[in-house]
Amino acid sequence: MMSNVVFVAPFAFDTTLRFVNAAAAHPGARLALVSQDALEKFPAELRGALAAHRRIDNALDDAKIAAAVEDLARQLGPVDRLLGTLEQLQVPLAAARERLGIEGMGVEAAENFRDKARMKTVLRAASLPCARHRLIASADDARELVREVGYPIVIKPPDGAGAKATFSVDSEEALSEVLLQVPPHPNRPLLGEEFIQGSEHSFDGVSIGGELVWHSLTHYLPTPLDVVRNPWIQWCVLLPREIDDPRFDDVREAAGRSLDALGMTTGVSHLEWFRRGDGSIAISEVGARPGGAQISKLISYAHDFDFYRAWARLEIDHAFDPPERAYAAGAAFLRGQGRGRVKAIRGLAQAQREIGSLVVESNLPRLGQSPSSSYEGEGFVILRHRETQVVDDALHRLISLIRVELG
Repeated sequence: MMSNVVFVAPFAFDTTLRFVNAAAAHPGARLALVSQDALEKFPAELRGALAAHRRIDNALDDAKIAAAVEDLARQLGPVDRLLGTLEQLQVPLAAARERLGIEGMGVEAAENFRDKARMKTVLRAASLPCARHRLIASADDARELVREVGYPIVIKPPDGAGAKATFSVDSEEALSEVLLQVPPHPNRPLLGEEFIQGSEHSFDGVSIGGELVWHSLTHYLPTPLDVVRNPWIQWCVLLPREIDDPRFDDVREAAGRSLDALGMTTGVSHLEWFRRGDGSIAISEVGARPGGAQISKLISYAHDFDFYRAWARLEIDHAFDPPERAYAAGAAFLRGQGRGRVKAIRGLAQAQREIGSLVVESNLPRLGQSPSSSYEGEGFVILRHRETQVVDDALHRLISLIRVELG
């Protein structure tokens, strides 16, 4: 029996298209697409695989999503799944599901994952380790947080994703500057939290019916916030082969409890966490969606399987076959130094001689390319090997050899 699946993809971004293509190729699924972009902006092969398309002027508006889905249902029949991978879509999708009676995550759970202040309140109520925090509606709120936890603190939007629009504040002067740049308001508060020092990692989980059935672990080298603060840093993401090592027992236990507390049922989650200098852990935030920073690709390479198609099967059929981790994998992100467009890429020949045998995918910056606003930079290289230390060493060597010059 065919399942009618609607995928909401506001724009034809490459990262989103990998998941849309996987859903379109899933056996037994009839896929319809809702987008802000015109259908012509999507690849011809995908357009040919779609059962239907509806364009709306705001794909983050739950009422407009629901109206588009109702219209599609008149053409295709009842809709069984309503999907989307963007962080900003999770609450609107949940609201549209509830309005239309479609199975899947509801609004309460979606808001637990999306609103980072609410998330930390839920986690702390469940006795889970996370940063002390406060919603900042005024300068007085910010200074009250400083009195409680001391400098440095982190200030960011409560509904942020990744390290975007995130500020590390280490003095009264820096605090005043941030509050001037991004003034808080009772109707638009900021999230302030203590700055956790330590190594940063992520935990990507697969849940079915509220049970965590599989996970992957990732190391950030260095932390994304350090990368945002220092545009000269070329950072790396490493998936070690040894994810079942006992030293990760504490985060496995905390991640499972966190997902239970927040209300995860069936789907993929992306949890970011810190290991402090004293060995303790602290949960930073959790998203009810796949991780960014090429993590889905890295999972595919580390397990020799297609994670995007596995995601589609999970979301549509609520089924997942846990793969074996056969390799360590890592991504090095190439960031331009200076100002202007990409004018030169140094060190490629030497990197090819030393590390080329480990490369499984690369997306190198192009001469004349405009600089990216993302901390992922202008390009990336993905490496793979059976030994974690080989990949770790190669990532560090690669970013020491390759330099992207802007000018």
